[in-house]
Amino acid sequence: MTDTPNAEKNVPEKPGNAGELEALAFEGLLAVLHEGPTPPERRYAAYLLRKKTLSPLAIPPLIEALSDTDKSVREQATLSLSAIGKAAVGPLADAMKDPKWETRYRAAEALGRIADEKAIRPLVQGLKDNRDHVRYMAAKGLKDLGDSDTIEPLIILLKDENLYVRMMSVRALGALGGKKAVDALQAALPEETDEKVRAAIEEALK
Repeated sequence: MTDTPNAEKNVPEKPGNAGELEALAFEGLLAVLHEGPTPPERRYAAYLLRKKTLSPLAIPPLIEALSDTDKSVREQATLSLSAIGKAAVGPLADAMKDPKWETRYRAAEALGRIADEKAIRPLVQGLKDNRDHVRYMAAKGLKDLGDSDTIEPLIILLKDENLYVRMMSVRALGALGGKKAVDALQAALPEETDEKVRAAIEEALK
């Protein structure tokens, strides 16, 4: 999974005109996010929207930014939508149907971060996505939601073609626990050929 957030404290590097951007009001930041000429400007605008305001009015342009051509802009938009919280769940659920996998991936990440019960259904749908990145992030999002109704769809991913998807499904089932999850993990162990996934299953069964 290569389209993952950087291991920083979620503060992007400032562009050369950071001072000008920091002086902008809400509408100005939205304009930069939408049509800023460089990725660093758009990225910083997404960050400032999170730092300065968490207005639901920012949701539509931030959703649009999930499809930005630059990975770092998508990352900051994800973090800002996550910070807005429950008001963003509906729009993010809609974004899970976007044609671009990068958009669906980031939407799944944001839904997992928000961890609202209304995020469960779109994340479960994400487990069936044709892109492994999205299936991985949907499983990751469900891992912390603690809903037993997600066990069955997660079990299906134990046979996913992508080892990282299988590994995240293992971790999610391990976190959810219960007899059904344990039985599925025990059944998957002798059939699993990848050593890393086998190790994850053994850890989950401890």
